Amino acid sequence: MKTIKVSVVTPDGPVYEADVEMVSAKAKSGELGVLPGHIPMVAPLEIGAVRLKKGNETELIAVSGGFLEVRPDRVTILAQAAERAEDIDVARAKAAKERAERRLQAKQDDIDFKRAELALRRAINRLNVAQRKF
Repeated sequence: MKTIKVSVVTPDGPVYEADVEMVSAKAKSGELGVLPGHIPMVAPLEIGAVRLKKGNETELIAVSGGFLEVRPDRVTILAQAAERAEDIDVARAKAAKERAERRLQAKQDDIDFKRAELALRRAINRLNVAQRKF
């Protein structure tokens, strides 16, 4: 089976690098699947899971936005934040989710609702990836 090299990189450094058969990610325009030989493109990513298929296994990486660049022989994901499923601290993600929910329920004038909503979406995404709910 043909493979394509995938790199997931954050400002803190590389998170993942391997050869995979398929990459699937949530772009702003919708779900995007990339196979070896895909046409070159760049797409902005939503908060979501990147699925990397190798043989009968699928690895998950939680990303908090960023960009996906496709070249015929390589896929590069430049993410604001990214964590492999096995590296996610579930207790920390649950605490972040609860904190964001409290901020949204407070309905105070000094709360930045957009920021709290994004924090909630990131926390839920991390929990879903850690629990493999995709």
